[in-house]
Amino acid sequence: MGCCCGPLVGAGAPVGHTYSRQAFPRPRKEPALSPLVGVPEPVTVRVPAKINLYLGVGPLRPDGYHELVTVFQAVSLYDEVTASPARTLTLAISGEGAAELPADQRNLAWRAAVLLAERTGVEPAVHLDLAKGIPVAGGLAGGSADAAGTLVACDALWGTRLSRPELLELAAELGADVAFGLVGGTALGTGRGERLTPVLAGGRWHWVLGVAHGGLSTPEVYRELDRLRAATDPEPDLLWDQPVAVGPVNRLINALRLQDAEQLGRLLANDLQPAALSLRPELRQTLRAGAELGALGTLVSGSGPTCALLARTEEHAVRLAAAMAGAGVCRTVKVVAGPVPGGRRVET
Repeated sequence: MGCCCGPLVGAGAPVGHTYSRQAFPRPRKEPALSPLVGVPEPVTVRVPAKINLYLGVGPLRPDGYHELVTVFQAVSLYDEVTASPARTLTLAISGEGAAELPADQRNLAWRAAVLLAERTGVEPAVHLDLAKGIPVAGGLAGGSADAAGTLVACDALWGTRLSRPELLELAAELGADVAFGLVGGTALGTGRGERLTPVLAGGRWHWVLGVAHGGLSTPEVYRELDRLRAATDPEPDLLWDQPVAVGPVNRLINALRLQDAEQLGRLLANDLQPAALSLRPELRQTLRAGAELGALGTLVSGSGPTCALLARTEEHAVRLAAAMAGAGVCRTVKVVAGPVPGGRRVET
């Protein structure tokens, strides 16, 4: 789909290319074999969570999607995906929120394995172990991280040897956040968020994540946003082709480049936040407590309900996390930093 937004400051060369939706024929690389049993060794991939430093959401389009302009940052909170040889496709889940997740074709990691197998002409024979560290339905793209990790792990296990652009194409079909899970770092997302451009900015950013009780459904949050907008605009359908404003995101990218934490804190923004707060009013207490306890900026991450609080330094983040835990306004707190790389194989 065409992006409706104009030129963006601070954007580097685009990541990814356009390919036809067809199989990727190529000679298979033989996977590493275990010296003990003569079968491929399991492959483990670690994939980070993301936060949205900025999320601009356009009006609902006729195709049911919204045009997005977002700045992703990958942070040091991880899921691990281990792909092991098997006769069929099976899935096991452990860790954070494991009991809430399906271990079948409803799981995005399962669908990622099937998609890769279909496109490369192999059988989807693999056992996937998901070790969850990212909260479920928290606005941190944990499910998308699992799908990204599955693509990398199965590609290595099966020896299908897809290039990075080819993996990104498959990831984008599964979801915008899946593509970012492969790339990591800090990136500008446009279209539905799947068209990624690296943000060329240095620095290390320290965050406290206020993790709420329970999750929020991303589709439900978007529906609530549409409802709130329709209540204030009598003819919202006439505006679907209006571009998302890019001035704020340009200023945020400039703050990242200047490594100006105070300015970055003032520029954090999320168009989904009013909808998330409408569905979960108690999140206002978390954001208010963060601001009162000294965060440079606060926002709901993505579709929520996790709240991200920007700190000046690592030491400040630790003190802020302790104060937030004492305030009792969220289920738990986590201290993280970014940017970090996207999905990477872990040598075991």
